[in-house]
Amino acid sequence: MPTIIRKSSSVLVEARRETYTAMSWFVRPNTWRPPTDVYETDENFMVKMEIAGVKEEDIEVVIQSGLLLINGTRSDSSERKSYHQMEIQFGKFSVGIELPVQVNAENATAEYKDGFLTILLPKEKMDN
Repeated sequence: MPTIIRKSSSVLVEARRETYTAMSWFVRPNTWRPPTDVYETDENFMVKMEIAGVKEEDIEVVIQSGLLLINGTRSDSSERKSYHQMEIQFGKFSVGIELPVQVNAENATAEYKDGFLTILLPKEKMDN
């Protein structure tokens, strides 16, 4: 199961936020963005990402300051080949998602199964 990092230094988070912002505005040929669904239920905020072929140890999930960052790498084989068609992206990927609701990061879970990374972030209970 991928590890969710809930706390990291503010300098690291700010650097990642700057990277996320830069990637939102500019085309980055070195990184790609996997198909990602973001949705919520009554109890949870959910993220489901299609990243078949990525090793679990090559996935990083960071939650801090209302931002969810998912980074990783999908390696290509070193076999020499001449492509006739190439649609599967390889290399580093990065996705940043602003969390629109308060979540309980301590109880967040991530599961990588059948090529999909599913992150469940329980919503914080609001006191009335």
